[in-house]
Amino acid sequence: MKTILTAITIIIAMTIQAQETATFGGGCFWCTEAVFSQLKGVSKVESGYSGGEIKNPSYKDVCSGLTGHAEVIQITFDPEIISFTDLLEVFFATHDPTTLNRQGADVGTQYRSVVFYHNEKQKETSELVIKSLDAEHIFARAIVTEVSPFSVFYPAEDYHQDYFANNSNQPYCRAVIVPKMDKFKKLFKEKIK
Repeated sequence: MKTILTAITIIIAMTIQAQETATFGGGCFWCTEAVFSQLKGVSKVESGYSGGEIKNPSYKDVCSGLTGHAEVIQITFDPEIISFTDLLEVFFATHDPTTLNRQGADVGTQYRSVVFYHNEKQKETSELVIKSLDAEHIFARAIVTEVSPFSVFYPAEDYHQDYFANNSNQPYCRAVIVPKMDKFKKLFKEKIK
């Protein structure tokens, strides 16, 4: 029995070690969460706040634009199935990284395009991808995505989690998220669960 428990403990430890974390802000977290939760290799996507000045901000606090936080998603993924570079490819294809502090009708620093890197490899990869996209003129304007060190993630209130999955008939979801999901499914059908 002890051998079986030891083997299970080792398997669990290997599984935990295999998981990595990415933190992205690409406008409204309802939109980004809906996209990334569909990817193979992604085990968890949580909406929240990062990059600000106060502890445990509320949605109302962040919406004021005065806390410095961005609406972000924190992604737990298996790099053996989907790489950080793959996540960046989806990130840049599913929002406008060329508008400063804005995504569509959502305006303010809380909607900025940002990668909060968790290690030097993520930082280097993010900077290289941005440089490559700019050099290839993928977008009509230069990318303004912020690349900053990750410090802390505050989960958003429960009603923000799985928002699109739970509210797909809501007008905002139909008008904004559904077209984004359609584009995502067309571009990345091989990466969808």
